[in-house]
Amino acid sequence: MIARELSIPEVKLVESPAFTDDRGWFFEEFQDERFAALGLPTAFPQQNRSRSRQGVLRGLHYQFARPQGKLVSCTQGRIFDVAVDVRRGSPTFGKWVGVELDGASPRQLWIPPGFAHGFCVLSPVADVAYKLTDVYAAEDERGILWCDPDVGIEWPVSNPTVSERDRALKPLRDCIDVPEYTLSLR
Repeated sequence: MIARELSIPEVKLVESPAFTDDRGWFFEEFQDERFAALGLPTAFPQQNRSRSRQGVLRGLHYQFARPQGKLVSCTQGRIFDVAVDVRRGSPTFGKWVGVELDGASPRQLWIPPGFAHGFCVLSPVADVAYKLTDVYAAEDERGILWCDPDVGIEWPVSNPTVSERDRALKPLRDCIDVPEYTLSLR
């Protein structure tokens, strides 16, 4: 198991070796000691799953007072998964990183607390699972506009299906509830 740093070093692509034969494949998705050795969290008090159709874009969401780290995997289909640094004072504040995840490869994206998260669906349908380092608190949820021109995410879809709530989010420059850079990343 390895954790590759991306253009924002705190965001990591977690890859595990897959063992394949004529029956299919098997890989170790999570193992406490291996995650700890890679500097990744090992406690995930909540896990979520979603199913979306092609062209759906979800996000960009984060929690303010109780920031969540997310370990994201696509269990079926294919997505473009994105993390945006929303930690005020961070050297990468407002920067984004995105990777493709799919149900056919043993890859996960680690998004630490203090980052907004979103994804768009590239296949006819996609199932996404994500482990969270803190529980969801509805009153604490925040978000930034998925098409914020200052962030400039290069989404690989045109005219995505976006919820009313996500279309109403503000650009990052107008968000006052963002965590400080001193936030622990574990």
